[in-house]
Amino acid sequence: MSRHTELLTDSTLARLRDAAQRAAGHSYSPYSRFPVGAAVLGANGKVYSGCNVENASFGLTQCAERAALTAAIADGAAAGSLQALLIYTPGNTAHPPCGACRQVMRELMAAAGTVASCCDTTELKCWSHAEHLPDPFLPEDLPEAARAPKADKS
Repeated sequence: MSRHTELLTDSTLARLRDAAQRAAGHSYSPYSRFPVGAAVLGANGKVYSGCNVENASFGLTQCAERAALTAAIADGAAAGSLQALLIYTPGNTAHPPCGACRQVMRELMAAAGTVASCCDTTELKCWSHAEHLPDPFLPEDLPEAARAPKADKS
């Protein structure tokens, strides 16, 4: 187990992997033929999943990672509370997330969160919050007038 998988116990990994594999089975990837599934662990232990959905206008393609993160936020998970994200790709190679997904992960996941990637072998790659995007563009980088107001959860 790597230094980033303390949160990812065997049972948590199995739950996330199962959800990500199921999601990959729903992928709409007729152009790349590269199905991807992702699963996110919320602070409450709930698992949210997503798959990649491609579009003939490639820039409109939704990655599995962002689909899973969006599902969590849509269900009421707070930005910065998501504990882990697991990416699954069929085949023999665990692939890293794309740059756009890394940026979104950095904003929506917990600072102590882990991003991991797996495939059909035993390969498991893991990254800490800082490793998957070492120099992010953060909300604090925006002029104050452009920043989103803090959500009032009361």
